[in-house]
Amino acid sequence: MRGRGVTTGAIALLLTACTVSGGRPAESVSASPTSSAEASASAILATATPSPPVVTATPRPDPPVAASDPDALASQMVSAERAVRDPRVIGADLAWFGHMQQLTYRRLAASPELRDAVLAAVPADLKAAATANADATADLRATVVPGPDLPAAWRIVEPAPIDDLARYYRDAEAEFDVPWSYLAAIHLVETRMGRIRGASTAGAQGPMQFIPATWARYGEGDINSDRDSIRAAARYLRANGAPGNMANALFRYNQSQRYVRAVTAYAEVMRADPDAYRGYYHWQVYYLTTRGDILLPVGYGR
Repeated sequence: MRGRGVTTGAIALLLTACTVSGGRPAESVSASPTSSAEASASAILATATPSPPVVTATPRPDPPVAASDPDALASQMVSAERAVRDPRVIGADLAWFGHMQQLTYRRLAASPELRDAVLAAVPADLKAAATANADATADLRATVVPGPDLPAAWRIVEPAPIDDLARYYRDAEAEFDVPWSYLAAIHLVETRMGRIRGASTAGAQGPMQFIPATWARYGEGDINSDRDSIRAAARYLRANGAPGNMANALFRYNQSQRYVRAVTAYAEVMRADPDAYRGYYHWQVYYLTTRGDILLPVGYGR
């Protein structure tokens, strides 16, 4: 939608928060919800076979801290992956496990020497999802050129309720025949489900990051509305080959093959197991700097 290659600043969004990929939707183009909202989203997106009960240790560090030892990191990853798929894990517990899930993959991306040992310890039923998440996070991190400063123009806000976003993705799929999971994955990568408010370095705006000129052609309503922006993204993707040629449609959205691979990976994890969305919804905004990953909490920039 942005209609250009990925810029350094945009990319800092992509991994940084994995977020506003620098102004895309133009021509190529997170905060815990209520328990009832989470239950609704799970129902909307379909339900997966319940996982074994998740045993949580208390007290837990807040925010979570990813381990550096391969065995401990693998254990954290598996616990988080099981928790986000367990319908009994809701509210603050779900938010914590979703955040932990994110941090385990960011740790792998930052320390690729741990990758093989960690993924080898993941059980077979979670192996495909864990590998996809690890590869996608690494792809996005590779597009970021870290700088010394935090984004001055960003504000971090609470995302819309989990069930509302689930409904917007499903409604757009029904209208434009673009798989809901791809819309959710773009939303995740661009602005962490709408947590990031602020234009990219290329001028892209809104939850799905549209350049104003592209919005004028494909958008309806408010560019800062999750619902309107998700519909516009679906319309744009459809115009560029979706659903038959998702790779081309995604490349037009952001002209980076790493971006295409990452969005596809997250989308296919959700397509295979809709409850995976519950974890992604709770991924937070991190900005990659020369000092490392910096968490931008809700309220940042106000």
